[in-house]
Amino acid sequence: MTTLGVVFRPQVPPERLRAVARAADDAGLEELWLWEDCFWQSGIAGAAVALASTSRLRVGIGLMPVPFRNSVLATLEIATLERMFPGRFLPGFGHGVQDWMGQVGARVSSPLSLLRENVDAMRALLRGEELSVSGRYVQLDKVKLDYPPEQAPPILVGAVGPKSLRLAGEHADGTILDSQKTVSDVRDALALVGEGRAAAGRTDPHRIVYMGVAVTGPDASARLQAELEYWKYDPASGLGVAGGAAEFAAEAAKYAGAGADTMIFQPPADEPDLEGYVRFVAQEVRPLVR
Repeated sequence: MTTLGVVFRPQVPPERLRAVARAADDAGLEELWLWEDCFWQSGIAGAAVALASTSRLRVGIGLMPVPFRNSVLATLEIATLERMFPGRFLPGFGHGVQDWMGQVGARVSSPLSLLRENVDAMRALLRGEELSVSGRYVQLDKVKLDYPPEQAPPILVGAVGPKSLRLAGEHADGTILDSQKTVSDVRDALALVGEGRAAAGRTDPHRIVYMGVAVTGPDASARLQAELEYWKYDPASGLGVAGGAAEFAAEAAKYAGAGADTMIFQPPADEPDLEGYVRFVAQEVRPLVR
């Protein structure tokens, strides 16, 4: 069955997160996803609040830029949340927007190497291993977590280009695909992820998360077009969905058919009723999606 969720956009003031997370939890929504975009909100702080405010809801971050964090600090944060809220935290990492990374003095000459080294280090440490590495960016000397989680959570990677998609397949536990990808693009992306997995000889589960623009309520079609313009997407691309539960369910089925096992609906940043939106997805769309 396709997993469903909703994005809590970082343009929404952070003090609203608890109410939205509680509404999602009460309604039975499976997942709420956060973004860590410059210079709005912290992904880890938001995830901790959302997890502590709920009892069942899974919370993902799609994604955290690896140039922002030391690999051990990131692992400590993940391990702490996993131990406190077992099986409910889904951390995702990526290159970050390079212009933003430059603004904070964190831009590197090889984003691929940085991401690969961080993902490998985090996954090993979360498994409870003692790690010594001397990489281009990650240097560790006999590092081991004192409180590793009982079960290491999946580390997901947000990827767009071919090299990043192959890296996600080879090194990560899942791949996050953003709203610029059509159904055809998703199929092509999954082929590249598969190449990475084959190169690494991996046969373990690999989660595919797709985040798609989705607008409901009055003037949904016009608001969808405005959202596509905001992202500079081609209006003729067929990206995004506007309408009611049937249209949302059809969108989820379309991307599930392309290989995504998780559909995260991305409301506009100016969505006036986020609590109503998460209830709509959980109570009206969920029964129509298999």
